[in-house]
Amino acid sequence: MSWEPVGFMFFSTIETLALYYLIMSLFRFKWRWYIWQALFVILLNNFQSYLLRNELGMSNVAPLLLILIFIFFFNAVVRMPLVLSVIATISGYAVFAVIQTIIVILFFGSISNINSVMEGYFLQLMTAVVVFAAFSYFYRKGKGFTFDLNKLRFKLEDVLLAVLIVCFVIGVSVLLYFNDILLNAVIFLVMSVFLLYYSTRKEREDA
Repeated sequence: MSWEPVGFMFFSTIETLALYYLIMSLFRFKWRWYIWQALFVILLNNFQSYLLRNELGMSNVAPLLLILIFIFFFNAVVRMPLVLSVIATISGYAVFAVIQTIIVILFFGSISNINSVMEGYFLQLMTAVVVFAAFSYFYRKGKGFTFDLNKLRFKLEDVLLAVLIVCFVIGVSVLLYFNDILLNAVIFLVMSVFLLYYSTRKEREDA
């Protein structure tokens, strides 16, 4: 019996929970209120991700599905407006990707230097540890973005943002296919700064 599926599910769940925690903390939502629903969705997503990566050879599709699933989760379960759920998911994923890229560079130099399953598990675990430690500190300090949710409505700029996000998702797919980690880091950083700037402006408008 191979333990690879068990290891994949365990460490992927820790990693994806860290992403959930990052997003909820960054936008100052009560992450504990939805933890069991989030865990259920994460487990299903990771099982699907395992099939895509190992059975169908479609690993570059898995992150895109995760983004879409999180958007729907935050909209349907956490009850974020669609605009905010999109902003929260994409910007949170971008911040998460930047953190993971920095860890890759510090410990491995390049993603191509990760040559074993255990090194992949180490990367996932380290990313989760850094995210939980950093964002629990920021949350306790009252850092993050808050909104008057009733004022978030679709406007022309929101439509343009949605178009940009679609382009971003397509771009991420291409980048993941070519596996260029430095280019990934730059794109994720630019998108993260843009979305967080947009979020800050939204927050001021709602004040």
